[in-house]
Amino acid sequence: MTVMFFQYPYPTFWWILTPFVMTANMKSSFREMYAFRGRTEDFMTHQKYAYVRVSTKHQKASRQIKALMKLGISRNNIIVEKSSGKDFKRSKYQQLLKLLKAGDVLYISSIDRLGRDYDGIISEWHQLTKKLNIIIKVIDNPILDTDTAPATLIDKYLKDITLLTLAFQSEQEWQNIKERQKAGITIAKEKGTVLGRPKSIRSDNEIYIIKAWQDGIINLHEAMQKLGLKKSAFYKLAGEIKK
Repeated sequence: MTVMFFQYPYPTFWWILTPFVMTANMKSSFREMYAFRGRTEDFMTHQKYAYVRVSTKHQKASRQIKALMKLGISRNNIIVEKSSGKDFKRSKYQQLLKLLKAGDVLYISSIDRLGRDYDGIISEWHQLTKKLNIIIKVIDNPILDTDTAPATLIDKYLKDITLLTLAFQSEQEWQNIKERQKAGITIAKEKGTVLGRPKSIRSDNEIYIIKAWQDGIINLHEAMQKLGLKKSAFYKLAGEIKK
């Protein structure tokens, strides 16, 4: 028994320590792996995006786009939407949210371009900056830029109150526009002004041919041929020219 005890202590000793040696090597490997990962992340650049919103199809976004491209934002990363700002259920804006990643920078020209709903603006701002960790830069109001933290409590207060004030102004202006439109419609009706698209004035020839078809003097094919119309356009014209 004594011989066996002294014959195997050395191998047995290393067999016991092997898991601890491997663990130390593994820790070293993990440290090197994360150090390399940290170095590679330093080379990664975050994307710059911009959101441009115009309320109607007649408004042009070209001025905003040019200004944003001068800031180094790729045209492909400038999302343009023609939609009302009453809520955030907008197709292009929702697509933008799917593109944004933590650390990306989102440019907007002003708060009212983000939206016109007071509660919605505040909620969306919190969603972007706190939950998604997106940096927002407001061209017209740099005080709201979130790439630098407020130096003092006063700075934080001024930033917060500015956001609240501009969000209030955005919805208030939208409500004023709706009130002016409503008042304009009321005045126009009182004056007897016909609202909407003006009715087309039909020629005597169109009226004569449609009447002849309606009275059974000529058939459908002949009437369509004389007017040079397809069936759908012919029936539309006939609906406007009643007996």
